[in-house]
Amino acid sequence: MTEETPGFEEKPDVPSGATPDDAEPQAASPSSEEAAAPAGDASDDNAGLVAQLDQVRKALGERTADLQRLQAEYQNYRRRVERDRIAVKEIAIANLLTELLPVLDDIGRAREHGELVGGFKSVAESLETVAAKMGLQQFGKEGEPFDPTIHEALMHSYAPDVTETTCVAILQPGYRFGERTIRPARVAVAEPQPGAQTVKAEETGEAGDDKENGGPDEG
Repeated sequence: MTEETPGFEEKPDVPSGATPDDAEPQAASPSSEEAAAPAGDASDDNAGLVAQLDQVRKALGERTADLQRLQAEYQNYRRRVERDRIAVKEIAIANLLTELLPVLDDIGRAREHGELVGGFKSVAESLETVAAKMGLQQFGKEGEPFDPTIHEALMHSYAPDVTETTCVAILQPGYRFGERTIRPARVAVAEPQPGAQTVKAEETGEAGDDKENGGPDEG
């Protein structure tokens, strides 16, 4: 029997002139087609990611536009509701003040006749103060030009001392609430006397002629 020497392994025969590295099997190098395949897959993956990113951006833009449109609609809704709320409030106050006008007329007549005294005077003044705080404004004065949008003419006459249709007497004061006229002022009006303007024009013309001619002749 042949005894095996421990610690030594048999090595394959190596041809003469060859190095030990030649004895090791060489790894097969990948072919050019196999090397090009991963590069093509990477390009396809990048193109897919770009397409998905474009879709996400497009969807984000659409959602942003929807959100902006909803926000604008909500703001318009809030403004419309606030405008309607103010209009309803103004109508309610105007209706209340309209119901108080006869009472205010009675207070005014009592004041004119000197009957506004004692506790009645205090109550009347408190009521007028509250009405003023709510926005009620009285208008109509003697001597102001007649305006058919805020005046109601109940009496008509002619006067030589007016140059236009003028309120010469306030029969019942008018009231407004904000820009809303609750009741027009009921007035007596006077117009210029017929022929007064012609006479004035003639007098003005004669005076002008006198100045141009050096005045009346003397002697």
